[in-house]
Amino acid sequence: MSGSKRSTGPLHVRRRKARFRAWHRGMREMDLLLGTFADARLDALSAAELDLFEDLLEVPDAELFKWLTGEVPVAEHHDTDLFRRIQAFCRVMPFG
Repeated sequence: MSGSKRSTGPLHVRRRKARFRAWHRGMREMDLLLGTFADARLDALSAAELDLFEDLLEVPDAELFKWLTGEVPVAEHHDTDLFRRIQAFCRVMPFG
């Protein structure tokens, strides 16, 4: 055995897919913002928080970027604690 503590269950598969999608959005700025967040925090998200993250991945890049930068208010459906944590994370990134 390798000694790895990584899960191989369904939640692990969802996290891997979400991480890939976060890094391959189409708009480089969003790749960096969501991909870096995913690398740093995705493994700690609960299943319910992962649901919310996956919902955010469905939002078009330009719209989500404006929400994260505060250019426009976030849609009520996505105005969650997780969104605010992602937004705060992005604000402290060296290039954010």
